[in-house]
Amino acid sequence: MRFELGTRRSLMAMTQAGLVADALTARTGHEVELVGVTTEGDISKADLAQIGGTGVFVNGLREKVLRGEVDFAVHSLKDLPTLPAEGIALAAVPPRDDPRDALCGPAKLADLPRGARVGTGSPRRMAQLRALRHDLDVVSIRGNADTRLRKAAEGEYDAVVLAYAGLARINRLDAVSEVFDPGQMLPAPGQGALAVECRADRPDLIEILATLDDRASRAAVTAERALLATLEGGCSAPVGAYAALEDRTLHLIGVVAGYDGERQIRLSESGHPDKAERLGRDLAARMIAEGADQLMGERTS
Repeated sequence: MRFELGTRRSLMAMTQAGLVADALTARTGHEVELVGVTTEGDISKADLAQIGGTGVFVNGLREKVLRGEVDFAVHSLKDLPTLPAEGIALAAVPPRDDPRDALCGPAKLADLPRGARVGTGSPRRMAQLRALRHDLDVVSIRGNADTRLRKAAEGEYDAVVLAYAGLARINRLDAVSEVFDPGQMLPAPGQGALAVECRADRPDLIEILATLDDRASRAAVTAERALLATLEGGCSAPVGAYAALEDRTLHLIGVVAGYDGERQIRLSESGHPDKAERLGRDLAARMIAEGADQLMGERTS
């Protein structure tokens, strides 16, 4: 049997979709053809928060799936809105890659000069960078990974921050000067993981795609996304989360950072992986009790 897999056209998206396609063929013998799709997020030059958040990269692919123009789609899981999509099933979360953030530039963060211009498209990264170095000029940047790396190499920015997993997928780890430990900078919920989606009314395809599912990765991202959903945050909210399964226990850390980097609420919770969603909701409730909702509502001019 042959399937069509919808993906954004960027190098990173095509590369990670290709990895999923190869894995599915290896496990099931089914052939997979990649179908490139241009989404609103790929066309717009505005900040993500101004054009609808992470969903702008996902909705175009989901529409293709629902219309039957492709059989399934692959997304960076951190791009998925936290609300369920009618008619869409999350059929698989393949084994997660390294979820950490990476600094790309000539030096480590501590060695950048005062006032260095550091680019990132993520309010979460902006807030945590400012917490680590108040003297930096942290500014917004758009474009795919190659574009951002080129802007740093050409001196428009002194450094940029990108997801380590994405850089690894496109063979650009040569640009990395420092990888941030979660103790320094918590990643976005779901970062480093991929989401494989298809129509919910195709149980045959769901069964086939489920061969790619990794239990530990799904539990981790479920907890992280439950925390984000309970906080009612999206890509425009400075929320970081990281969960990992160790000795049959799921450990979750969450952070809400003020946009100016002055204040953070950082808490952790542990529990059984089968209760991952409950774990995320409980940790979010504790963070809200500490004032996370007010902190998320504050913005600097």
